[in-house]
Amino acid sequence: MSDTVFLISPEAPPHQFGAAGEQRAIKPGKGIRLGTLDNTKGNADHLLAFVVENIRKMMPVESVVALRKNNPSTPAPKNVLDKLEAEADFVISAMAD
Repeated sequence: MSDTVFLISPEAPPHQFGAAGEQRAIKPGKGIRLGTLDNTKGNADHLLAFVVENIRKMMPVESVVALRKNNPSTPAPKNVLDKLEAEADFVISAMAD
């Protein structure tokens, strides 16, 4: 019997995150441009659809851009983040199981 113990950490290395983005004003008479980011876990798409449906009941929504990550354990690719930045005033990210 060995006295060696192996510990494996499932944590990914820390990521550098950018500072807070610019303030975006909603134009009068227009709704918000809403973005959703699905992390690809089971039921995340259902959770996001439910959230969007209820936001629509509370305020005007001009458009929704719904995107997905490649997998739950890695950050969203730059092209996905760029599209959300260009097409959404607010972004909701969800994970579920």
